[in-house]
Amino acid sequence: MNRTNSLTRIFQYGALTLFLIFLGFPLLWLLATSLKTGQELNSLAVNLIPTPITLENYAEALSGGRGLVMATANSIVVSLASTVLVMVLAVPGAYLMARSRGLGRSLGVGWVLVSQIVPVILIIIPLFLILRNVGLIDSLVGLTAVYVVFNLPFSLWMLQGFVASIPVEIEEAGAIDGAGRFTVLRMLIFPLLQPGLVATAMFTFVISFNEFFFALVLLQTPSTYTLPVALAAFVGSDGRVDVGPLAAAALLASIPSIVFFAIVQRRLGNGLLSGAVKG
Repeated sequence: MNRTNSLTRIFQYGALTLFLIFLGFPLLWLLATSLKTGQELNSLAVNLIPTPITLENYAEALSGGRGLVMATANSIVVSLASTVLVMVLAVPGAYLMARSRGLGRSLGVGWVLVSQIVPVILIIIPLFLILRNVGLIDSLVGLTAVYVVFNLPFSLWMLQGFVASIPVEIEEAGAIDGAGRFTVLRMLIFPLLQPGLVATAMFTFVISFNEFFFALVLLQTPSTYTLPVALAAFVGSDGRVDVGPLAAAALLASIPSIVFFAIVQRRLGNGLLSGAVKG
C-alpha cells in the first residue's frame, strides 16, 4: 500500500511538473526573445539563451513614441473601473436570480443566454453610432461602459451559481436569530460568496484588460489607446513585425495581470476560510 501511494505521488508530481513546464515555456521563450539582438532574431536561430543579452528591445518598447506606458495606464484604469462597476451590479442581480422564482428569473436567465449568443460583429456598428451620438467615441468612459455591458451577463451567470450553492437554510437560521435581511447578507452570505466574487472579478479584469476589438474600433487617438491596441502598432503597415520590441512589450504587458492575480488570490483563500467558519 505504501509503495502504491509513493508511486501515485511521484506520478502526480511528475504530471504537475510537466503541466507547469507546458504553461511556463511560452513565457520563457518570450523572455528569451525580448533579450535577443536584432541580428540574432533575423538569423532565426533556435536557442533559449540569448548570446549576447541585450536590453535594447525594452528601451525601444518603452520609448515615448510607442506610448506603451500611457496605454498601460489606460488599460489598468478601464479594467479596474469596469470590474468594480460589474461587481456592484452583478452581486444584487445574481442574488435575485438565484433566490427568486417565476417570470422575472426566467427573463433574466434568458437575457444572459441570448447576450452570449449574439456575435460581437453584429452589434459594433449600432454601438459605434450610439456612442457617437452621446459623445463617447474615443473616450475611456465610453469604453468602460461597453466593457461593463459586455461582461455583466456572464458575471451574473457565474455569481448566481455561487449564490445558489449557498444553502438557503443559513439565511433562515439568521432570520430566526433575529438578524435582518441586510445583516444576514452582510454577515453570512457575503463571506461565503467571497470566492465567487474573487473569481468573477478576475474574469472581468482579464477580459477587459485583454480586449482588443472594441478598443480598436472605439478609440481613435494614441492618447486613449489601451494596451492591446498599442501592441498592435508594433506591426507596421507593410506587415513587418518588430519582433524584439514586441516581445519586450508583451512581457511587460503581462505584469499588471500578474500583480492583480497576486493581490486577489489572497482574498480567495481568506474567503474560503471565512466561509468555512461562518458556515
